[in-house]
Parts: sequence; structure tokens; C-alpha cells
Amino acid sequence: MIHCVNLNINQGDFSLSDLSFKINKGDYAILMGKTGCGKTTVMESICGLRKVKSGEIWLGDKEISNFMPAKREIGYVPQDGALFQHMTIAQNIGFALKIRKWDKKKIDKRVNALASDLGISYLLKREAHDLSGGEKQRVALARALSFYPEVICLDEPLSALDDHTKDEMMDLLKTLKVNSDLTILHVTHSKIEAVNLGDKVFKFDDGQVKELQISEL
Repeated sequence: MIHCVNLNINQGDFSLSDLSFKINKGDYAILMGKTGCGKTTVMESICGLRKVKSGEIWLGDKEISNFMPAKREIGYVPQDGALFQHMTIAQNIGFALKIRKWDKKKIDKRVNALASDLGISYLLKREAHDLSGGEKQRVALARALSFYPEVICLDEPLSALDDHTKDEMMDLLKTLKVNSDLTILHVTHSKIEAVNLGDKVFKFDDGQVKELQISEL
């Protein structure tokens, strides 16, 4: 479903060379590595938020290396959630649907359904500036899921949460994994998240991405 072939990425003085890995449809894939190794850079390249110098990114049978982010139809949850502070939670969740020119009634129906599934219906009329960390991540996840993407990218979605909230979010992601056909790429440095969530684990090692067995972590 996601196939990166010989990617070369430059970011100032930082660069990644000849990265290749493949995630099959329906896999929950974990991308691990130390801080600064390039995990987020790779994810942003897949989502179209960062240009690659060379190489190919495939989504199914489409080569999307030069597609604009919106054309890739990938749901993305950045580490800080990146919610729109001037919008209500309902508007945040429905934003991707509004720019896709969905009918308002259909937007409202989808927003309410997602809010119910993720346990955030009580937040819909509030604004984003006074939410807890767990609430922000649930809203960001709902927004990423809103337009029925086949692929979701999660950039360290649990790193800033307290232990109790982290456990709740991990249970939520487990449920999402079981109840959907999504292909998920989850960036983290946590072995606990990898063991509990991952079907497939990739780890940065000397600038290369290597696939590991769960038992090797």
C-alpha cells in the first residue's frame, strides 16, 4: 500500500539516502528510531509536506512523489495535533470535508458519527484552545479520518500524554486497527507502542530503515 523506493531527502545539513521500505494494505506499521534520525522527515515526505530529492513514493498502484498533499488522500495526525484555534471542534473535524465541498448535512452527519466513535461529542461546540492533550489527539484523529482515507500517518501521537491518557489512546488505536481496513504508519520511539500496536516494525539504523520482528525489540 505504501512503497518507498530509494528515497533521497535533504533538509538543510541533514540528509537521508536510498531509503526503501514497503507497508502492505491493512498493516499497522511502526517507524522507530532515536530523536533526530529522520522519522518525521520520512512521514512528512510520504504525506507530501516535504519534497524528496529523488526516489519514488507509491500509494497502491499510483506513484505520488510529485502529488500535492491533498491529492494524496492521506490522513495525517501531527505530533501537536495542529488544530485550528479559531474554529470549533466540529469545524476542525469537518474542515477536510468542507474543502472537498461536501453537503453541510453530510458533513454534520460524519462529524457527529466520528465524535461519537471517539468519545468527544461533548466537545463539538468548544474551541480548540482549552482542550487536554488526549482531547486534542482525539480531535486530530477524527479530522484525519473524516474523508475516509485508506492511509493514516501518526507522528508520535502519544508522546505528550500522561500514562492514563496514553493507555486510553492506545486502546482507541487498537480498536481502530481491528475495526477498519486502514493502512497505518505510526512514528514513535516507544517499544511499548510498537509491541502493543504494530504488525510490522521498521527501525532507523545507520541512516537506513530496516524491518524488525517484534521479538527483536
